[in-house]
Amino acid sequence: MTRPRHKSKPAADALTLTPIAYTQSCFKDKFGVPRQPGLTRHAHADLVIEPPFDREDAFRGLETSSHLWLTFQFHEAIRAEWRPVVRPPRLGGNKKMGVFASRSPFRPNSLGLSVVRNEGIARKNGRLVLKIRDHDLIDGTPILDIKPYLPFADSIPGASLGWADSGPVERAEVHFSPEAETNLSALSTEAYPDLRGLIEDVVSYDPRPSFRRGRDEERIYGVHLYDLNVRFRFLAENGKVCVEVVSVC
Repeated sequence: MTRPRHKSKPAADALTLTPIAYTQSCFKDKFGVPRQPGLTRHAHADLVIEPPFDREDAFRGLETSSHLWLTFQFHEAIRAEWRPVVRPPRLGGNKKMGVFASRSPFRPNSLGLSVVRNEGIARKNGRLVLKIRDHDLIDGTPILDIKPYLPFADSIPGASLGWADSGPVERAEVHFSPEAETNLSALSTEAYPDLRGLIEDVVSYDPRPSFRRGRDEERIYGVHLYDLNVRFRFLAENGKVCVEVVSVC
């Protein structure tokens, strides 16, 4: 006897997920966020654990894990309808790939998966917080699951993808204007940890849309990190990037 075929339901009707935590991140909006975790070693975030999961017993033993897997929702990339093909930025935004052959945030269930560095559990203002770094999560991201990274099982020597086996293209050289240097020196390192390194990581990988690269080099762009507005531009004559201003929003 053949099994009856079941009609697929919309994701919202088929499964209900409860966020374990929400991020408090150095990345305040999508522009400038690394396209993969680990592309910046200076990105910090707190995962503020939600009740009833905010019990330290639930995280017992996690302190021995250097890295974690996070399952999360691309909460700012939710669309009413999904599309079977996407245009990965890695391919210049010109070539179409199947959504399941990519890591595009525009997916049927809007789920993401990232490896991050574990910085430990702490209490902040009475809330249980899991501190992380080397991440690619924007502020307010719902965290749906947390698992330890297992080096013997999760790292596969010789694994390949084909169209994105190597890392990103060479990073642009970053310079800071005298005004930006003055701005940086006036900011608290405690409030903005690793700020210079974070800025260099974000702008050196060229966060501009693919169709903007190689043109509009004199245009000023801005990225929102913490509560700061970082303004930068690419120099047409040498391909370097200059950070012009770092100011409080």
